[in-house]
Amino acid sequence: MKSNNMHMKIFSILLFLSFSHFICLGKTDTTIVKKHLTNITKTAGFRNPENITKLNAIANYIKIDFSKSSSSVSFQEYKVDGKTYKNVICSFGTENKQRIIVGAHYDVCGDQEGADDNASGVVALLELARQLKGKKLNKRIDLVAYTLEEPPYFRTENMGSYVHAKSLSSKKIDVLGMISVEMIGYFSDKANSQDYPMAAMSKVYGNKGDYITLVTTSQKGKFAEEFSEHFKNSKSVKTEEFNAPRSLPGIDFSDHLNYWNFGYNALMITDTSFYRNKNYHRKTDKMETLDIRRMAKVIDGIYLALLDLTK
Repeated sequence: MKSNNMHMKIFSILLFLSFSHFICLGKTDTTIVKKHLTNITKTAGFRNPENITKLNAIANYIKIDFSKSSSSVSFQEYKVDGKTYKNVICSFGTENKQRIIVGAHYDVCGDQEGADDNASGVVALLELARQLKGKKLNKRIDLVAYTLEEPPYFRTENMGSYVHAKSLSSKKIDVLGMISVEMIGYFSDKANSQDYPMAAMSKVYGNKGDYITLVTTSQKGKFAEEFSEHFKNSKSVKTEEFNAPRSLPGIDFSDHLNYWNFGYNALMITDTSFYRNKNYHRKTDKMETLDIRRMAKVIDGIYLALLDLTK
């Protein structure tokens, strides 16, 4: 009897440890991901600067969904050419001084749905908010949905991320680092489905677009290094790192560039954009082209890395 009881105790302990590990894993819900992608990309109109009504509708949608997970949700409004544009900010762990910024832009280039670019990034923010609800954190996390990332405002002071980064700098906010979530939904296991700015890179990273990329400068800094390590350790999805000079084409093609310009440590998470996804800035960038399962695993990796960084 003692032997049987001992076996039962050992079994119970192992079961508890397995369950504890399970509940700590990322839990991105692909059904919710699909719902958000549909609501953002399939409703009438295109979310570009010429369609301020549609942009405001998407900003409101993001704010309403953020509000289900946090009591600290707000618009950051600013004017361009007499029109009011909005970043949407959702915060967790507001009792903490030091912040981590996770951002993605919700506007598109021209008249297209922009499922990968960048509804995929916005959906990541919405899922991260849902998963962070009620979590005890020792750092503040701000999820920021940006407006006006795309042309004609790219690389100008009218970018939503420029406005946000500048506001942090002006207030001397203690920012540990920033993560730009830029196109995370397109994957391919076919040979020669992955291009590079330099052909020789295919010998290092392969010719299949079957991975997610963590992009930093050559001097990536402590935050980017630690986040990358935690993300890779989550083993949620096949991951590669690109560390290169800012002169490499594409390395600063998103909102993280403004945080770099204000001296913050930042990195980009991406499926490599036009180096893989040939629907980039085209009407064919639709949710039907996305790999929802692997996209969800990318979100899991971000979530788990954030938990590790905020223990």
